[in-house]
Amino acid sequence: MKNLKAMLDEVLKEIQPDKNYEKEIFEKLNDIINKINKNQKDIKAILGGSGAKGTWLKTFDADIFVLFDYKKFNGKSDNLSGILEKILRKKFKSVARLHGSRDYFQIKEKNFTFEIVPILKIQKSEQAKNITDVSPLHSNWVNKHKKLVNEMKLTKQFCQAQNVYGAESYIRGFSGYICEILTVYYGSFLSLIRNAAKWDEKVVVDVKKYYKGKDVFKIVNTSKLVSPLIVIDPVQKDRNAAAALSNEKFAAFKKASRDFLKNSSKSFFVKRELSASFLKLKSNNNKLIIIHITPIIGKIDVVGSKLLKIYEFLINQFLRHNFKILKSAWEWDKKNDAALYFLFSKKPLQKLIEIKGPPIKMKKHVENFKKIHKRTFVKNNKLFAMEKRQFLVPEDFLKYCIRIQFVKERSKSISLRIT
Repeated sequence: MKNLKAMLDEVLKEIQPDKNYEKEIFEKLNDIINKINKNQKDIKAILGGSGAKGTWLKTFDADIFVLFDYKKFNGKSDNLSGILEKILRKKFKSVARLHGSRDYFQIKEKNFTFEIVPILKIQKSEQAKNITDVSPLHSNWVNKHKKLVNEMKLTKQFCQAQNVYGAESYIRGFSGYICEILTVYYGSFLSLIRNAAKWDEKVVVDVKKYYKGKDVFKIVNTSKLVSPLIVIDPVQKDRNAAAALSNEKFAAFKKASRDFLKNSSKSFFVKRELSASFLKLKSNNNKLIIIHITPIIGKIDVVGSKLLKIYEFLINQFLRHNFKILKSAWEWDKKNDAALYFLFSKKPLQKLIEIKGPPIKMKKHVENFKKIHKRTFVKNNKLFAMEKRQFLVPEDFLKYCIRIQFVKERSKSISLRIT
């Protein structure tokens, strides 16, 4: 136990942000916040995100929330972005407007990118006109548990290293807020991991005990409870904070928790490059295909969703054409090209494929089937045909797939590497 604690202490030191980096980014944040707030009466810029909660890691997103007075702007929720844009363009040289549930803005200062989000200043979640309005309430709740900040950081780093971090639609993993809630609920990173290793298919986490002694599935809208992990938002009891979590990421987190308990090491907190992992798996009996995709320009969430659709489309096509995928994964750092990894057996598919047809008693269908296929035969009272496969190896099939319109319209360019 002592060794484990010492190891986690070492990890904690390694994931803390560099003091000079931290100082520089906060100086710039304060400059921007002061600039926005100058001569403003009914709006106020504040620090948001992990910076406001003190749960940031080595690199973190610098968010600024601009609070609009509720009484004055309550009926103008749809106009907040336009109002803020006018203010920002008067005070900053370069301002980019990005589309979201409510449009937000980006300001770049040297190597730093700051996101400016307009929100209504609310006292309780019921007043929210947009999901982003609730964000400061999340920060306030997390800040009530400051003694667990380091434990939260360990949880977030663990999730990042295991590729299960991020609630974006193309990731569908654990958001920073979920990591924070889970850590508070279980009391520490280690307690969370020990419990996660034993999680069933459906888990309910209700840190504020809103539904103690009650069946949450009979009270809350069932459409919000489809995810494998139900995390009742401590500041919004009718919301499942983990609604976006996929079964895949849930299972990966459980497995990583079990593996960590079996052989605890610092490696579980280090993000492994997928390329290295797949190259390690490659042997004389299989082949690795790496697809590099230059994404189209657009909002990160939209671009990421398009990349995910390409990945899922290719998997589906491979399976439909009888190519067995030994292992696959994909990654994108939001800045460079995306990389898709597919591991296959080197053994080519058989030259002929058996195609199942209709029962022989369905004469009209049999007639049509015979018009399409020349070589037919009967087996178990059903008609079958033998045809030559168009593609025997996955790389040839892949070269065909990347020319399909579905793939082309979701990417800028694609290149293949076969090893």
